[in-house]
Amino acid sequence: MDPVWEVLYAAARAVQHGRKVSAFVEAGGVAAAVQSASGAIYVGVCVDTCSSLGVCAERSAIFSMLTHGEHELRRVAAVMPDGRVGAPCGACRELMVQLMPETYRSVEILMDRRGRTATLGELTPAWWIGPADPEKETAP
Repeated sequence: MDPVWEVLYAAARAVQHGRKVSAFVEAGGVAAAVQSASGAIYVGVCVDTCSSLGVCAERSAIFSMLTHGEHELRRVAAVMPDGRVGAPCGACRELMVQLMPETYRSVEILMDRRGRTATLGELTPAWWIGPADPEKETAP
């Protein structure tokens, strides 16, 4: 596996620590690490609540990236409670597309621990809003 994925995986595992925070909130079952265009790595954990106020680990990591003044992603790794890797859910993919509507297709996603990757463009080939550049839209 490419060493950068090992770094992202280790960064996510380092903050994972799944735990019950209260009778209504659990945190850290899933952890994620994202690498920004600058090469910086940001981490986040999922927060699950009893009333759908939670957030996925990937979005948590992206929010940290935004908090630090960056908005362009290069790579995303999400780690499940058992250590497996998983692809981002639809809501996380949607946020990534909205952040980078012109270039989201090139964001790399770690798909398994063997180092298999996919691009966000492969996972999200058609955006519901349509082409970010209307000039690129083709007529039927």
